[in-house]
Amino acid sequence: MHTVAIYTTPTCHFCQMAKAFFKENNIAYEEYNVAADPAKRQEMIDYTGQLGVPVIRVDDNLIIGFNQPKVKELLGL
Repeated sequence: MHTVAIYTTPTCHFCQMAKAFFKENNIAYEEYNVAADPAKRQEMIDYTGQLGVPVIRVDDNLIIGFNQPKVKELLGL
């Protein structure tokens, strides 16, 4: 089983698309709203060096933006 997390903001269209993709594929994930959680925002910046969302973490792999083919590859879909 994979560990999946997504760093989001409430107004991010691509974040909504990524979460819908996870739901459609029954992928459990942890969501971090970086607009409301300064510690998670800083964690995301430390990981990526930027403020852009979504940032998706699959196990130890980071994906900046919603790159569906890469997410599928990492999840074995």
